[in-house]
Amino acid sequence: MSLGSELQAPRFDTLKWLLVIAIVIIGISGNYWYTGQFLLYRAIALVFLSILALFIAFQTARGKAFYVMFSEARNEIRKVVWPNRQETTQTTLIVVVVVFIMSLLLWGLDSLLSWGVSSFIG
Repeated sequence: MSLGSELQAPRFDTLKWLLVIAIVIIGISGNYWYTGQFLLYRAIALVFLSILALFIAFQTARGKAFYVMFSEARNEIRKVVWPNRQETTQTTLIVVVVVFIMSLLLWGLDSLLSWGVSSFIG
C-alpha cells in the first residue's frame, strides 16, 4: 500500500460527516422546537438520532480508526494489575497521614511567620 492511498480519505467520507452534523443539528433544533412535547418522546428521539449519527460516523475512515483504538485501549485496560483491598487501604492511610503531617508543618510555619511579622510591626 502506498503512502498516498493511506492519506487519501475514502469516498463519501465528507458527505457522511456532513450528514452526521446535519443529524446533530436536527436533534438539537427539534428538541428546542418541541419543548412542549412530553420529555420521554423527545428523549427517545434524541437517543435514536444519536445512535443513527454514531452509526454513520463509524462508517467513515476516522470512525473505524477510533473504534480500533477504543478496542485496543479496552484490551490494554484488561492487562492492568489492579491493587487489592489491603494495598488500597494501606496506600490511602499513608496519604492521609502525610497530608496531616504536612498540614501541621504548614500551620506551624504560618504561625511562626505570623508571630514574627506581628512582633516586627508592633
